[in-house]
Amino acid sequence: MSRQDDSDPERFRWLAEGNARQARKRVSAKVVICDRDDRVLLVNPTYKQYWDLPGGMAEANESPIAAAVREVEEELGFITQISGLLLVDWVDAHGPWDDLLVFIFDGGTAYEEDTRRMSVADEEISDFAFFSLDAAEAQLRQDIWLKLSRAMEAKRVSGVSYGEFHQSRMES
Repeated sequence: MSRQDDSDPERFRWLAEGNARQARKRVSAKVVICDRDDRVLLVNPTYKQYWDLPGGMAEANESPIAAAVREVEEELGFITQISGLLLVDWVDAHGPWDDLLVFIFDGGTAYEEDTRRMSVADEEISDFAFFSLDAAEAQLRQDIWLKLSRAMEAKRVSGVSYGEFHQSRMES
């Protein structure tokens, strides 16, 4: 078996051209952070109708975990410790949006001293609060509520949930 030399300028150009034609995926990275009473932390974005899990969109060439940690710090001034992956969903293209991969990570437990260090640190967030799962359902958009429910079940059983969500079918 022969090995290709990727340092060859012609081969490098050919690989770069092929890479440029490949599909790109948007990546959302969210975090489940609970308090000692198992209430889940939600943020209230100023640009959305509903509350959401802390997190946001990954930047170019940023890993999902790095995006999750960065977004929580930007939103709440709090550095979360990711202990594992709870959920991965693929969301189809819908409206003006391309398809998307959603990662939800386990951000562990926020104790009282952690909560005291949190504050609204981003103009895109108007508030944050801990909600029981029942109360969270009323605050979240239905698809986010379903993701949170599955993520909490994955956390309970020490597993990971995967799903494919066809938002375009819901909008029809």
